[in-house]
Order: sequence, then structure tokens, then C-alpha cells
Amino acid sequence: MIYNIDHVAIAVHDMDEAIDHHRRLYGAEPMWREDVEEQGVDEAMIPVGGSFVQLLAPLADDTPVGRFLAKHGEGLHHIAYAVPDIDAALDELRSQGARLIDETARTGGRGAKIAFVHPATFAGTLIELVELPDE
Repeated sequence: MIYNIDHVAIAVHDMDEAIDHHRRLYGAEPMWREDVEEQGVDEAMIPVGGSFVQLLAPLADDTPVGRFLAKHGEGLHHIAYAVPDIDAALDELRSQGARLIDETARTGGRGAKIAFVHPATFAGTLIELVELPDE
């Protein structure tokens, strides 16, 4: 079902500052940046090897990432696994008793289909499934 780690997401208060931090310390530049209104985030994807570090800044305090920052502060938000067929992956997880945040896939950044698995399913870690669009 899983064929790669697509990205590791880090929640930040200030996107410009976080990008500058990565630029200065690691020489890393975002491959793209976009507002994903549906999720209430400003998202930047920084390539690292065959995966990405995703920086997430909330567009408002009452968004999921805004609430996360208020409760936990900056830091690791989730790990995203690339899957070839998100609908099949959700069906398999459902059959195994996983607690799903998203019963069906929705559109995320990069035009990908995404769905989240509740942290209670495994070790308190929020997992995102990502099916990238055919290119």
C-alpha cells in the first residue's frame, strides 16, 4: 500500500521566517509554495532526497494547524505516506479498524488526493495518505 514517504510536515507560526531558516542553515529552497484555502494553510514544500519537508503556517487561528500551534507550539505535525490508490488504501485501513479523520479523499496541495488517519490509530502520530496526480 505505501511506496514512499511523501513528506514530513512541520507546523510553523511564520512561513517567511521558516523558509529563511531552512535557506540559511541548510541551503534548502522551497520547490513551491501555495495557500491551500480548503485546509487553511500556507504550505511550502522543500525537497530533501526523494521526499519533502512540508512547512505549514495557518491562514487563521481557527484552522486545524492554527489550533495545533496554540496547543502544541511549533514542531512535527504529521508524516505523509505516498500511496498508489488512496481509495484502496482507505478501504484497507477501514477494514483493519483504523480510525479515519477523512472517510473519503479530498484535494490537497499539488492537486494531490489526501486523507488523514487519526493519531489514535498508531503511536499518537497523525498520518496523511497522499495520491499524487498523474503527470
